[in-house]
Amino acid sequence: MGDLRISTASTADLSTLRQWAATEGWNPGQSDTLAFAVADPVGYLVGRLDGELVASCSGVRYGADYGFLGFYLVRPDQRGQGYGLRLWQAVMEVLAGRTVGLDGVVDQQHNYQKSGFRRAFTHVRYAGVPAAAAGSNDVELVDGRSVPFRELAAYDRRFFPAERDAFLSLWVGLPGHTSLAALRDGHLVGFGVLRAAESGMRIGPLYAASDEIALALVSGLASGGEVAIDVPGVNRKATKLVEGLGFEPAFECARMYAGPPPVVDQDGIFGTTTFELG
Repeated sequence: MGDLRISTASTADLSTLRQWAATEGWNPGQSDTLAFAVADPVGYLVGRLDGELVASCSGVRYGADYGFLGFYLVRPDQRGQGYGLRLWQAVMEVLAGRTVGLDGVVDQQHNYQKSGFRRAFTHVRYAGVPAAAAGSNDVELVDGRSVPFRELAAYDRRFFPAERDAFLSLWVGLPGHTSLAALRDGHLVGFGVLRAAESGMRIGPLYAASDEIALALVSGLASGGEVAIDVPGVNRKATKLVEGLGFEPAFECARMYAGPPPVVDQDGIFGTTTFELG
């Protein structure tokens, strides 16, 4: 094993990690790294050999007691040398004392269990061109950027276990992102973001008080091209929704936690935000 040097990722490193994720078939959003960087500027660790990037792992901290692990990647020509494990251990030290979540690919889940992670539910990425559908007609769909941010952030906290205002403020309005909010009698009852990805478009998050409202948001966001949504299998209404739109499963991973699973409104999550940050 060479002399691996571990450091915080630079902005340029994050662009490289996005490309690695694309090579792995994760289909990252085109502007993801801009929002990821502000979620926790020191939450992304990389390993270098002789100055060359060979491995990565992120440990993004939220509040005082939650964190999310992602970007667990090793350059293909450097795998099997233990570099990934060293990055993993460094990140777990950063996240010590917190409940830690991750979305684990199938072939790595047994390794995550060795570090104390336990499977909570499965995420399935569904993709397709939505069949024509309207959804609920008793809600008004408005540009998500027009909703007072304090209301939007409070709504997000129903579905995510910690405050993430810096990330959310960018996610709503980044170039290539379209956000819609569903209002009923002036009250926020749904929210979704569409973003351009490496291939096609992705929707995430997709929150809604009912499957009819979720359908209205998907119909409002999608524009006839291919769309992917990362659906929590624990929400059967969400699975029924995307299957009814003619989507097909394309990718699967498991949401796992080390520590007590956070309590959120899981029934309202029709699509998670990202596999990298939760």
